[in-house]
Amino acid sequence: MVQPDPITAAAISIIHGYNDAFNRGDVDGVTAAMTDDCIVETPMAPPEGIRIQGQEAVRALWNEFFQSASSMKFDTEDLFASGDRYLAQWTFKWVGQENQPESVRGVDLFKIRDGKVSEKLIYVKG
Repeated sequence: MVQPDPITAAAISIIHGYNDAFNRGDVDGVTAAMTDDCIVETPMAPPEGIRIQGQEAVRALWNEFFQSASSMKFDTEDLFASGDRYLAQWTFKWVGQENQPESVRGVDLFKIRDGKVSEKLIYVKG
């Protein structure tokens, strides 16, 4: 197997740590992995979605998200990394209303800067 260049390898490591914290519902771990001026774009309010900027606003987003989803889990289906860019194709599973399992598929596009996530753009298949 061909080893990635050092910048790509670092991006992969950063995103794996970020995703581990995300799957634990660890808001502190997720926000610690993001830059102070981070940007998250979510698919809420289609078709344009919502753009959230700054670590405190993003922290509030993740707090609300983790509190609203029961038994959540992201499973990475595929990934692609090159330099400071990372793309993850995923399935998100949770327990919904009436205790029924639910899921959705999507992709995240990440940018890495100074060893942290500076941007996460979320797209959901729907």
